[in-house]
Amino acid sequence: MRFIPTVLLVALISSVTLAAPPDSPSRKFEGRDLFGLQVATDPQIRPDGRAIAYTRVSYDIMSDRGRQSIWLIDVETGAQVPVVAGAGSHSSPRWSRDGKRLAYVSTSDEGRPQLFVRWMDTGQSARLAELTDAPGDLAWSNSGNAIAFTMFAPDDKPGLGEAPAKPEGAQWAAPLQVITDIVYRADGAGYLKPGYTHVYVVPAEGGVPRQLSFGAFNEAGPLSWSRDDRHIFCSGNRTENWRREPVNTELYRITVADTRIEAITTRIGPDGAPSVSPDGSQLAYLGFDDKLLGYSNARAYVAPVDGGEPKLLSDSLDRGIDALSWSADSRSLVIQYDDAGRTRLARLSLNGRLDPLADNLSGAGLDRPYTGGQFSVAGNGAVAFTGGTGQRPSDIFVEHRGRVRQLTRLNDDFLGSKTLGEVKPLAVKSSFDQRPVGAWLVTPPDFDRTKKYPLVLEIHGGPYAAYGPSFSTDNQLYASAGYVVLYTNPRGSTSYGEEFANLIQHAYPSHDYDDLMSAVDAAIAEGYVDADNLFVTGGSGGGVLTAWIVGKTTRFTAAATQKPVINWASTVLTTDITTYMPKYWFDKLPWEDPESYWKRSPLSLVGTVTTPTLVVVGDQDYRTPVSDSEQYYQALQLKGVPTALVKVPGASHGGLTARPSQSAAKASAIVAWFEKYRKK
Repeated sequence: MRFIPTVLLVALISSVTLAAPPDSPSRKFEGRDLFGLQVATDPQIRPDGRAIAYTRVSYDIMSDRGRQSIWLIDVETGAQVPVVAGAGSHSSPRWSRDGKRLAYVSTSDEGRPQLFVRWMDTGQSARLAELTDAPGDLAWSNSGNAIAFTMFAPDDKPGLGEAPAKPEGAQWAAPLQVITDIVYRADGAGYLKPGYTHVYVVPAEGGVPRQLSFGAFNEAGPLSWSRDDRHIFCSGNRTENWRREPVNTELYRITVADTRIEAITTRIGPDGAPSVSPDGSQLAYLGFDDKLLGYSNARAYVAPVDGGEPKLLSDSLDRGIDALSWSADSRSLVIQYDDAGRTRLARLSLNGRLDPLADNLSGAGLDRPYTGGQFSVAGNGAVAFTGGTGQRPSDIFVEHRGRVRQLTRLNDDFLGSKTLGEVKPLAVKSSFDQRPVGAWLVTPPDFDRTKKYPLVLEIHGGPYAAYGPSFSTDNQLYASAGYVVLYTNPRGSTSYGEEFANLIQHAYPSHDYDDLMSAVDAAIAEGYVDADNLFVTGGSGGGVLTAWIVGKTTRFTAAATQKPVINWASTVLTTDITTYMPKYWFDKLPWEDPESYWKRSPLSLVGTVTTPTLVVVGDQDYRTPVSDSEQYYQALQLKGVPTALVKVPGASHGGLTARPSQSAAKASAIVAWFEKYRKK
């Protein structure tokens, strides 16, 4: 290194203009603020209704990951204390029937998820067993003597031929990977290890777990014990062709003593979420008859626990039910469902009567405003649930005897110091058939309706999913950058009934395009949107529609398609849901009807694209594989359209924004792309 005299060094430093430090914290919502957010999930109300255990998610700026801890809330006072915190991740709290013990899953020991129980009166915890994989679907027996759970059981790897014997100490290449299953990788999990998920039971005071289900099949929770603890109910598909039946599952009853397993439903379609009534006489569950539709409402059924004809309870509710739980008196169910972009709770009586309980549920996702939520029911009828707003992520609420109270305000102090975008509904009717289309606008901080703002149309994925008036970091970051954000529920969205969702059956994309353009027109009609500065983005199904839109119109100044399907023929043969996509979204396989696949592929329209289009994808995306994004990027390059390809390292389809730094950087890249082409 060349020596620089001190006098000269001082002169050089003094000649540099340094940015002045800020006089006060920024009131804008910024990418770094993602690390300051906290989210309440998985509320488990104690059987007596006087306390709620829940999982709190916070974000570690040093590890760039979410961290989970378990907290306990006094329902009467709202006071809360940590129950299981510290190093590692702690989640899935589940109360014993007497409310004296709390089971949970923790990675505090050696980084591998293990099953623990905490004795609440002493504050002592103990690991129940040495588990080889993460336990799921924890369920206490009614006696409190045992805990059932699901866990992956490894199997032998398939082989084909054999390699020569390796000399001792030799450094050889990795062995061949032989794949024989039709589904051999999964988004978020990567290439699947050989094995199956089965049901286990372990003594509540610790011991060796005992496997209850066997064979080359998978079982799934939630698990539910019979009143006498002799049986455990689960769901699965134990038919010969299960690998090619992605939507067909049955309910099974496992005899704990001898592991005998028998199917108690037999229809074609998914039956799941079994729940035995507190009096032990009835079994509630969710399901529907599979008619090969893109969307079907999950319905609530009740049947005698020992077998018999099921009774459909929710026939008059044209909405899909996401979860159910019995009331303590075994005379009704509490159900969760989406309706017009809102997630609601209601009490469903055994004669089909529906009484509303809450309409502000929200889920654990942060980046986009999808519907969602979680709840649990106490013996006194109180219901704990996660709820939020367009300006706050999920907190814990409780409903009891018609009164709803908010118990936590995890982000009030942090976000209270920020000026956030306001979320408000927008009335839209489709130009195609005048159907109403659910839509919302997020206005920039310090919004002035006498000014003109650029607009971002942000489109949800699915396509069978729904947005609602919930908190979204993406939308708040766009608004903070000075954009009005428009998001909608075009045809194909859920929460508006089966008919509306299936308007895109074997026709996606189609007139959902008209719905989206009508929403843009309605936003412009508000008077504060700059019609010369329109931008569009969306992920997954929203990425499909973004690429479709720029092939149909030139009204958008720039676009960013995120994790899209570009070529349906290549997607259905490379996706991790290859047994599902062609069966439910198309009438035939790609080689049987190539024209249908091509005419619905955004790649078919690339010849008309002139809009500068950014392409974003996680490099571990196995749902809408990376190759589709690469196809589109290369096609745009060949066409001479301004484009760039952004890959998110290590990110899956569902985990594109799982790491806060990448979530912030992705939103920043999209804003920078829009700013590059924005007309000043």
